[in-house]
Amino acid sequence: MKPVIAVSGLRKTYGSGETAVHALRGVELVVQPGEYVAIMGASGSGKSTLLNLLGCLDVPSSGRYLLDGMPVGELNERQLSLLRNRKIGFIFQSFNLVPRTSALSNVELPLIYSGLRRADRRRRAVAALEMVGLSDRAKHLPSELSGGQQQRVAVARALVTGPALLLADEPTGNLDRASTEDVLGVFDRLNALGRTVVVITHEDEVAAHAHRVVRVSDGLIVADEVTRTRGVVA
Repeated sequence: MKPVIAVSGLRKTYGSGETAVHALRGVELVVQPGEYVAIMGASGSGKSTLLNLLGCLDVPSSGRYLLDGMPVGELNERQLSLLRNRKIGFIFQSFNLVPRTSALSNVELPLIYSGLRRADRRRRAVAALEMVGLSDRAKHLPSELSGGQQQRVAVARALVTGPALLLADEPTGNLDRASTEDVLGVFDRLNALGRTVVVITHEDEVAAHAHRVVRVSDGLIVADEVTRTRGVVA
């Protein structure tokens, strides 16, 4: 089975000469299907740069990145856009929901240009909301949902395309403790069902839900530890 993420010698440099900033200095990372990985690092560690490269939002200065077997560095911008849409489900700190659109329609958005019939898009969006426990809030606007519920809608939107990777950037940064545990519980269940989850975080309580913690410092991975055995849903 091919890795979801396979990174070798990944480097990212901004600028040149004496003013060059070496954000990543030769990162090596492999994430297998079904893993739940937390990537941690202080501000300026290279953690955010690594997120942008893993999410195909930026390209490395050198090195190789295979996303579900696809060589990211060999793709043009249109191909990268298609890869992001089909292979990665993004979850951001700020939810990024369309304010005057229902939860169900927000979840449907990534499928608009997929060529699916409206009925098929709706069916998949309903199924994604059911997976995060929000089928009873399908017609609600974001303003009618709590912060935790809005983030669960964002998770459903990330799931709806059937991506190889769920990539979450500080997903609980805007949530209170109860909502944080609620959203992390959704990640736990999705991973137990076989979803590959990578979470970028600086919070120990978030990383504690992962099965593997990767620590980044000064543009390098300085620790990579399996913290607990992966669970399985019966």
